[in-house]
Amino acid sequence: MDFDVLIIGGGAAGMSCALILGSALDKDFAKDKEVGVIMHQKTSHLQTALFNNVLGIPAGTPGAKILKEGPKHLAENYPGVVQLQKEKVKEIVSQEEGFSVITNKGTYSAKNIVVAVGYTNSLTIRGMEEYIIPHKKTKAEKDRIQLKNEDHLVKPGLYVAGTLSGCRSQFAIACGSGASVATDILTDWNGEHTKVHDKLV
Repeated sequence: MDFDVLIIGGGAAGMSCALILGSALDKDFAKDKEVGVIMHQKTSHLQTALFNNVLGIPAGTPGAKILKEGPKHLAENYPGVVQLQKEKVKEIVSQEEGFSVITNKGTYSAKNIVVAVGYTNSLTIRGMEEYIIPHKKTKAEKDRIQLKNEDHLVKPGLYVAGTLSGCRSQFAIACGSGASVATDILTDWNGEHTKVHDKLV
């Protein structure tokens, strides 16, 4: 299997999920795990965002800067996370064990998938159609969508994060959603409730 976890989407939720998983790859329970993220970002709402109300981010920071610096942060701090650039997912196929993810450039296998591509009604990933429902926390006229899920889990091994999970479109909420999925996966790997904290001492 290519990946134990393959994250689809390099926006707020996808990057947060990748960072948390990456921070755990030196733990005994995760040392043999392979994590990847497909960094397709062209339709991310961060492209046009401006942040004045996010804790820890200087006021006036454009979302495009976060999209540019996030992959660098991930690569410098957690190089064990494979970043797949300039690929777009076309289809997700369930297998007996895990999934096949077909992109415009190749096919990958993964035990777990995290779909974090945003909530616009232009989701074109085949294999997701049966899970699409109207978004429950946006105005109906915006025609947003989400994937049916319970606490981010669509079905065993298939997670959804960020606005596509039903979250409201706020940067901090999307980041927290991605981090939540990551800790659920870590908990599964470790066999007990798990989170990763960095400390000064």
